[in-house]
Parts: sequence; C-alpha cells; structure tokens
Amino acid sequence: MDLLSTSHVDRNDVATRPSALVPSLDDPLDEGSSEVATPASTYDAALREAEELRRRPHVSAGVENIIRQHSKGRMTVWERIRVLTPEPPRVVFENWGPNLDGASLVTAILRIGRRDVALYGHDFTVRAGSMDATNGRKLARLFQLAGERGLPLIGLNDSAGAYVPAGVGGLDGYAEAFAALRKISGVVPSIMCMFGFNAGGGSYLPRQGSFVIQPGGTFFGLTGAAVVKSVLGEVVSPDDLGGPRVHGASGVADLTVPDEVGALRTTVRLLSYLPDNSRESPPFQRTSDPLDRETTEIDTLLRRAISSPTGYSTPLEISILIQRICDHGDYFEVQPLRARNTITAFGRVGGRVVGFVANNSAVASGQIDVAAAYKNARFIRFCNLFNIPLIFMEDTTGFLPGREQEAMGIVQAGRAMLDAIIDVRTPRILLLVRNAFGGAYASFNNYATGADVVLALPTTRVAVMGPAGKEFVYKDELRKVRAQASAREKAGVKERLGRGVDEAKAKAEARDEAAAWLKAREAEFNARYERELMNPREGLSLGSISRLVMPWELRSVLAENLEFLLRHYQPGPFVGVQREFH
Repeated sequence: MDLLSTSHVDRNDVATRPSALVPSLDDPLDEGSSEVATPASTYDAALREAEELRRRPHVSAGVENIIRQHSKGRMTVWERIRVLTPEPPRVVFENWGPNLDGASLVTAILRIGRRDVALYGHDFTVRAGSMDATNGRKLARLFQLAGERGLPLIGLNDSAGAYVPAGVGGLDGYAEAFAALRKISGVVPSIMCMFGFNAGGGSYLPRQGSFVIQPGGTFFGLTGAAVVKSVLGEVVSPDDLGGPRVHGASGVADLTVPDEVGALRTTVRLLSYLPDNSRESPPFQRTSDPLDRETTEIDTLLRRAISSPTGYSTPLEISILIQRICDHGDYFEVQPLRARNTITAFGRVGGRVVGFVANNSAVASGQIDVAAAYKNARFIRFCNLFNIPLIFMEDTTGFLPGREQEAMGIVQAGRAMLDAIIDVRTPRILLLVRNAFGGAYASFNNYATGADVVLALPTTRVAVMGPAGKEFVYKDELRKVRAQASAREKAGVKERLGRGVDEAKAKAEARDEAAAWLKAREAEFNARYERELMNPREGLSLGSISRLVMPWELRSVLAENLEFLLRHYQPGPFVGVQREFH
C-alpha cells in the first residue's frame, strides 16, 4: 500500500466515531440527576426497613405516651440518658421482643467522662416498662458484657414489674436477670436510680446493685399500697410505705435526692469516685490543694470543744474533720439519712480516692448501734472489693447497750462490722480522735485487727472503759472515801443537833455537805484515772499507737501515709478465703 492510500480516511469510519465528552457536575447515581431513575430495588427496601427498625425504640411510644410521661413529672428513658452524657448512646440488643419494639427496655454503652459505662433503662412509655422472658435475657446479656469487659453499670429503673400477659415468662425474665446481676456483684460497681413506681422484682433487681438513688415522688417496695390494703386492711400512702424518707432512713436507698435530674447528676458524681472494676484502682484526679496544707480549723475546733464545760464529752461533728482533710473540702457521704452516729463517705486526699468510716459523737455520743454497725460493714466491704483505701476515725464511748439493742441483734451487727474490718486487704489507717473505749476500740481497725498505721491526736483517750472505769481501778480507795462520806454525814447531823438545829434540817444540811465533799473526791479520782489510763501514753508504750499527730498537720500526715501504702499496693480482685459472714 502506498503513502497516498495510507493517509486516506474512510468517510464511514468518521461517521461511526463517538462524539466528544461534555463535562458535567451532575451525579449519575443521584436520584435527582438527569439520568432516568430506576425502580426501587429489593436492596433499597431492605435499607428502608433497617432504618425503620433502628428508629423504632425511639419513636414506638408515640407522642401521646410521651406527653403522659411528662405530665407525671417524669422524663423518658432517652431524656434521662441525655442528662447523663451529651454523647449519643451506643445501643445494644435494641430490637428484641416479638414485635421488635425494643421490648420496653433500653440497653446501651455510654461514654461518661471518657469512660465506657454499661446502662439499662426501662422505657415506661412502652408497655409500662414491664419485664418478660425476652427482657430478662436481654438484661442478662448486658450484665455479662459488663462483667467480662469490666464496665461499671448504671440502671434507670421505671417499671410496672412483670408483664402479666407473658405469664411465667415475666418471672423467668426476672430470675435470669437476678442471677446474672449477682454474678457480677463485686466484679463491677453498679448504681441504680429509682424512677416512678417499682414493686416486686422491680425492687429486688436494683437493690442487688452497689448503690441505690431514689428521687422524691417515687416508690419502690415489695408491694404497693393497694395490695397492703387488700391483704392487711392497712391504709398507707405510697410515700409512707416506700418513699425516699422511709428507704433513706433504713438504708435500702443509699442516697435520696429531690428530683430525677438530681438523681442523674448524683450518679455521675458518685461514679467519679468508683473504679471501672475490681481489677483497677479508683480514678486519680489531679488537685491544686497542697498536700501540706495546715488544718488549723481542726485545731480550733478541738480546742474549743475540750475547753468547754463538758470537756471530752462535748459533741463533735466529725464531718468537719473529714471536710478539712479532703482536697478542697469536697467529700461524698453515703447513706447520710441513716445512723448519723457514724459517717461513711468517699473523698480524695492528694487526688487519690479514699473511704472514710468515722464515729460521729455529735449524735448519740458516737455510740455504735445496730444500724451504725451494718452501715459501716456494708461500706467497708464495698471499699475492700474495689481497691479503695480506708481511713477510720474513732471517737466513741462504745457499743450502745440496752434491751432494745440486744433484741435487735447488736451482737450480730457488731460481728458483721468486725468481720468486714478483719477481711480488709486495702491500705487502711486508724486515726484516734478522742474517745476509744472497750469493745468499740477492739473492733475498730486497730493493729490487732489489721490496721497498717494507727495515728492519734493529743486529745485521744484509750481505755477499757470511760470515766466509770475508776470504779474498778480504784475500788478499795473509793470504798474508803464513801465510808468517810457516810461518817461525815452522821457527824454533821450530830453536830447540828447539838447546836439546836431542827432534826429534818440538820439531816438535809449534813447530807448535802457530805455529798458535795464526795463529789469533789470522785472528781479527783476521775482526773487521776484520765491522767494515768485515759490518754495515749499507754497505747504508745505498748505499740498500739504508732505516732502522735498534731491537729494542724493532720492532712499532710494522712496524705504521706496514704501515698506510701498505695505505692506498695497492687490493685486486683479479692482472692482471700471467703469466710462466713452475716
């Protein structure tokens, strides 16, 4: 073929070439583009159905039920979650149940303060938040997840109880949840908020948790007021039967607050003191409060108390000492409405979480009664399980005696507290503030029961008994003094009769004179007993006290000892012998 022929172009070839491409900003996959829309595919239908199922737990209640919930002064479960954290929840097991409606129970993982937290919440707007077998399985899976991953648990309880149409399935659901929650007890901490009206299983399940918070205007209990009336004929209001005032005083509710928002905010604050699980230490929080800050206010308080006419018997509000020791005076009291003769609280010293167990002599001389012993025992056991060091502050005249306390089981309650103290494995310090007498001292975290450090203020009085102990120590001398008082009274009567004084008047004057003389002599014995036995000297000589601490250096000394003890403590689950206990 020649050159002329190779340069020749066929007209038919030119006609079949494609035309030049024209640039366009239209998305050919966009339904609104100029391209012809294709009919909806099976894939599109599946996507739409999936999105509907994802939204169903949020919208299945309907506007009317949400308005009804709001009219009662209650939030929906989704609104409660938004108070806990602004971050959207990662819902797990969302569409369980025959109708795929979320089964009236929300289970999710939240992010609260950069921590993962497992959460469940009853959706009262759907089937009154009731429980069936499906819900029980759903809850059990969440509890299992929390235990395996080491996540703290929050429960938002607002349920009418078992779903009656589900028959025995509702009871099975509760039983499965009971068992699963019990298995993670001591593995992860749990905080339960009580909203609305909860009875039966709706009360038992959350009370398995570490802490229960109850707002005002709510009820939970074994049965409602209507059942009590029908069975016992007793008319009682829900508030008097199972309201915050009742449960706060008994300790069934650890904390009571005015409203739902208060309960949720308190939950977040309490969580800040708790570790994620029993394998970890509580969260450290940096502080600008100097460790060597002087606690001069404690010095002033003790000076005024001891210098008052009532002296060592002057009531002393121990929470003031706790406040001055803690970083910036901030602490979190647990069960504040129950047994105020003892204080249990979380605080931070140098950024480290610590549990305080303190006798409060401002109430009933700080004597330990049944309620105080159980309150202490429960708090001590929690701290022991979750690697929280303890500071015991002692100022008590002993266990409360009496027929009523014996009938209520003070021996058993005291044993429960003693057992809890002996089993403690976390770092622990005893601070002797003032009075430490008898069995109360022997069972309140001294060296013999396992204390790491025992410190004492100069105001400490350690003895087998209080001032009444002089009757045993100086028995013979007191017998002689009282015989002398009797002889003085007789001599006084005789002397007055000799001066012609009326017999009745002579006896009265002689009796009063002898009594005043005897009171002065007994006061001398009291002072001698305090000087010889009711002071820190004997404790120091026997090694029962490691050192004396001045009131103004209390924070720095406690912080110094805590840091040392925690440097040599390895957090981990409790693996000791599981002894019998109440």
